[in-house]
Amino acid sequence: MKKRYIIPLIICAVMIALNVISWLSTPFSDFYVMHIFPYISDIFSFISGIFPFSLGEVMIVALLVFIAVGLPVFAVLIIALKRHRRTLAGILSLSVLWILTYVITTETLNCFIMYHCTPFSERYFSSSEHTRSEITQLYEILINESNKLAEEVSRDENGCFVLSCDTDSEAKQAMKKAAEKYPQLSGYYPDAKPIGSSYFMSQSGLLGIYFPFSLEANHNDDMYKVNLPNTLCHEYAHLKGIIQEDEAGFIAFIAATGSDNADFRYSGYLNALEYVHNQIYEKEISEAFYLTDTISGNVKTDWFTFMPENYWEENKEKEIISTETVDTISSAATDTTLKLNGVEDGIESYSRIVNLLLDYYFPPENN
Repeated sequence: MKKRYIIPLIICAVMIALNVISWLSTPFSDFYVMHIFPYISDIFSFISGIFPFSLGEVMIVALLVFIAVGLPVFAVLIIALKRHRRTLAGILSLSVLWILTYVITTETLNCFIMYHCTPFSERYFSSSEHTRSEITQLYEILINESNKLAEEVSRDENGCFVLSCDTDSEAKQAMKKAAEKYPQLSGYYPDAKPIGSSYFMSQSGLLGIYFPFSLEANHNDDMYKVNLPNTLCHEYAHLKGIIQEDEAGFIAFIAATGSDNADFRYSGYLNALEYVHNQIYEKEISEAFYLTDTISGNVKTDWFTFMPENYWEENKEKEIISTETVDTISSAATDTTLKLNGVEDGIESYSRIVNLLLDYYFPPENN
């Protein structure tokens, strides 16, 4: 084997070994997340943060161009230039190998290992079974907070939510404030970056996305802006090794609702309210149904609102692949990725935030 192939193959072998160890040893994963990953995250987040655009998005586009254009060009050259076939084939194989090495390395170090550490919630508070009465009380708490804050935020002439703050600055402050109670959240936070292809994200049903290979917090720039504060905190949680979606959602709630800014508090309570509302009706907790009638008109204008009014009609010309197809593929890919990393309920794990909220509001010692 030629020497130029040895280094990337050794790196891949090491990454495979780290994945195996992380599956077998929770203490190893815990040590990595608490003592090694913070340095990786801070350094690479700083470097990627130098670029004003999403570096991760550029990497994905470059890879797609390489696959769609680069590979066919190499194939043609290898066929046409007989004397240089071996050299061209070597360049192509080495390029592909290094791309795979980079992907495997960044996915392992910045994502896969984190799935096997002790859950964030277990490190900070205990879990227990909760009663129908407690979820009803939680529903009422979230409704009351959302109703109150819905009157404090800015709105346009149509009564729709309007952001009135510097979201990057407020999100960083909110996460640093949460770090006072949860030290894992301390450290450097880069500016969150909007995705250029936000329409595709909208088709995929995504508000935000964490790119392990660039360590960036990215967000859908087209979303209805009431979702943005909570989304930024959610993606920032991933940068601190909180990889499980329900736990990142819980951290987003803690950070957003603990902010000094009304926009952030409203976004955090509203997001939590949607999850609890769904659980109330899915589990048919009928004694809580009457509370839905107490939700204010402004809250009903904002909740479960993914995109601004008329968004799909106004952007119809951007549709290359049908939104239904993109959404189906995106959901299936997310579900499969989570399950491959040991999250048995896959995409349904997002809703486990309700259990974390119940543990937070109704800790076992108070039961």
